[in-house]
Amino acid sequence: MATEEAKKIEAESQAEPAPAKVETPNDVVEEKAVIPKPEEKVDDSKALAIADKTPDSPVKKISGGSLDRDVALAQIEKEKRFSLIKAWEESEKSKVDNKAQKNLSDVASWENSKKANIEAQLKKIEEQLEKKKADYAEKMKNKIAFIHKQAQEKRAMVEARRGEEMLKAEEMTAKYRATGGSIFGFKKQV
Repeated sequence: MATEEAKKIEAESQAEPAPAKVETPNDVVEEKAVIPKPEEKVDDSKALAIADKTPDSPVKKISGGSLDRDVALAQIEKEKRFSLIKAWEESEKSKVDNKAQKNLSDVASWENSKKANIEAQLKKIEEQLEKKKADYAEKMKNKIAFIHKQAQEKRAMVEARRGEEMLKAEEMTAKYRATGGSIFGFKKQV
């Protein structure tokens, strides 16, 4: 198809008197080569100037169409490049987010493990304190029981002395009655 267009252009250019400058398919190819990359500024002033000079020329219409196609292709390439850049940017952002999430997860797990260690130590200390408290409570109960035992012994001794003294008092009373003596050191007057 491209060769048919080139033949038509060549036939028309030979039939009509040639203007000062006639573009050939080779010139169109050169126009493609002249189109800069989208990052650079596109200077279409030359192409517009040529198209404005001879709008009736079929060669220029085809080359203008070719130029439009080239511009459209360049625009598509530009959009494609931008979409690739945007996809790459999204991918990089996703990587950064994933890395940040992983780091946050690591920090959270580190925090949880440290908390668990501290809580385990606290529980161990509480158990030790409970054991000490139970030991002290047992010691105190043993002391209370020992004191109670001593108090019982002392009460028994007091009761025993009381009993002895009561017996002694009864014996002395019986002796004085039998002897007729006075308790207070007085002798009985007869």
